[in-house]
Amino acid sequence: MLTLEAPKASSLRGASYGGLPSAGRRTEADRVYDDIFDAVMDRRLLPGTKLTEATLCAIFSCSRAVVRSALSQLAHDRIVVIEPNRGAFVWQPSSKETRDVFQMRRALECMVIDLLLAMSDLQARLAPLYDMVDHERKAFERGDRVSWLRLSNAFHVEMARLLDNDVLTAMLQSLCARTTLIIAYYDTFDVSAPDTAMAGVATPGTTACSYSEHQDILEKLARRDAEGAKAAMQHHLEDCERRMNEPEKGPVNPWLAFSVKR
Repeated sequence: MLTLEAPKASSLRGASYGGLPSAGRRTEADRVYDDIFDAVMDRRLLPGTKLTEATLCAIFSCSRAVVRSALSQLAHDRIVVIEPNRGAFVWQPSSKETRDVFQMRRALECMVIDLLLAMSDLQARLAPLYDMVDHERKAFERGDRVSWLRLSNAFHVEMARLLDNDVLTAMLQSLCARTTLIIAYYDTFDVSAPDTAMAGVATPGTTACSYSEHQDILEKLARRDAEGAKAAMQHHLEDCERRMNEPEKGPVNPWLAFSVKR
């Protein structure tokens, strides 16, 4: 069931570690994984941030074994990297990885469009996504950057989820997560800073993903305009890739990241 409020990124995974059904059994490692994952996706933890075990144990009131288990799975999912004798860091994309991720997203999301257009009840299935885009627009206009980022990312995952193909949805969710990290690396902003963006005006930190482009994709899908919908999706993702700038680097405090509750 599609939630119209801004869903946490961890709620879109829909599976436990390794893509296997969790069957409702959540461990302490799951909890730590999800909170770190959400902090990264909300850009409270930026690429390059060091995640020290002692700090995380204090934050989550858990053992080092639990933290290591969560970090190991985050590394498996390419959200963090673990460097021998240095520790764990939030993943930083290379230029090649950026190109590769966007290339795969363009291919998969055009496939999603083709599969959606084969559905006889497409119009009914798209209805919740119109509401999601409306919520995305409202979040942007009121300056709620975290909700806007979550909804912007969720739009693409929910499009795939309409197909009821768990493998495809998991692949796209993973790529969307890595895209969020790429955008955070090249187009950072302080989520605690007051928003100065006006509707329809692009400012630094507000160019990750456009609700108006999402609306355009939906309208073309509703008209069953296959070429138009795929062209709109290609343009949407290519435009996002082109907006990447040189990263702004600076120290990030993991304690602050987990004290910001959304």
